[in-house]
Amino acid sequence: MSCPFVREPPIAEGARVIRSVFRIQRILRDRQDPLAQRDSVLIERYRFSREGIIYLTTLLDPHVKSTTHRSRALTTAQTVCIALRFFASGTFLYACGDAENVGKSAVCRAIRKVYLALKHYLGVFVVFPSHVRTQVVKQGFFAIAGFPNVIGAIDCTHIAIQAPPVILTFQMAIYNGRRVFTHDTIPQMVCDSMCHITNVEAKWPGSVHDARIFRESGLCTSFERGAYDGILLGDRGYACRQYFMTPFPDPDPGPRTRYNAALARTRARIEMTFGQLKERFQCLRRLRVAPDRACDIIVACAVLHNIATIRGEGTPVVEVQPEDDLQPVHLDQPSGRAARDRIDNTGMLRYQHTIAQ
Repeated sequence: MSCPFVREPPIAEGARVIRSVFRIQRILRDRQDPLAQRDSVLIERYRFSREGIIYLTTLLDPHVKSTTHRSRALTTAQTVCIALRFFASGTFLYACGDAENVGKSAVCRAIRKVYLALKHYLGVFVVFPSHVRTQVVKQGFFAIAGFPNVIGAIDCTHIAIQAPPVILTFQMAIYNGRRVFTHDTIPQMVCDSMCHITNVEAKWPGSVHDARIFRESGLCTSFERGAYDGILLGDRGYACRQYFMTPFPDPDPGPRTRYNAALARTRARIEMTFGQLKERFQCLRRLRVAPDRACDIIVACAVLHNIATIRGEGTPVVEVQPEDDLQPVHLDQPSGRAARDRIDNTGMLRYQHTIAQ
């Protein structure tokens, strides 16, 4: 054993062996390499594993790589990780810069490069009705609550943004949210039964009603032309159409109540998608950017959400999303009411009979 009174204490051979076995090797990580961390740290910071970040780096390299190596230009991996840290945390730019050892202006340029690059892949990763066959999408929705022929659940969500400049009084008015003292934008999204975002419309200010956003969208035009074989599910903020089912207003106990319950359970997939999106990318809680940049960031986060979901990067714990306090829309189309009645009288009754058996 060692002696405290001897300058060079003797060490027993057994103690030396034990110490060598349990010694932890010191690892000096390269501070300029964001991937020189454990997977658990990378997922916490960037919401992607090492393989996921490498995949994004390879995907976005043609769009974000620096054209010069002068002045220690950021690598593609550094640029992607800076943007991912901002999307994941939603913190101030200087805080992201301090964490990544770069300046605030470099952070701003990196984030802009990445979200503009991700917009190029919107048509690749956000596809309606889904990346899989339409019949598979319908089967996925039917397995939830027995609602037939569904190819998408649709809704809008409010995302708080920085108030436009005071000189733009008109913009301040249209971006006023439905909640007091807020300015926000309201993107419309559609998802499938696996919480993949299949359509996104991010350009409208927070004062616009959900029904108008859908009515003036390209998706509505495609449905009106009969481009898709299936129906959408929405809440009472939308008008009932032949291809768009909404709940019965004030239903009596019986088939219509069961119809509303099945519709609510099936449509809950879009609320779960919003919850996963905002939990995975905390910047969507509040974006301190101009409205046009906020819309670009929302689209980029939708693309990243689909990439993460497809790659199995891990599903975040979802908070229950409060429903918007919308005035119900009663301008239902006759063809929509007839289609809803047919589902009520046939599809849902068959579903209830199956449950009873």
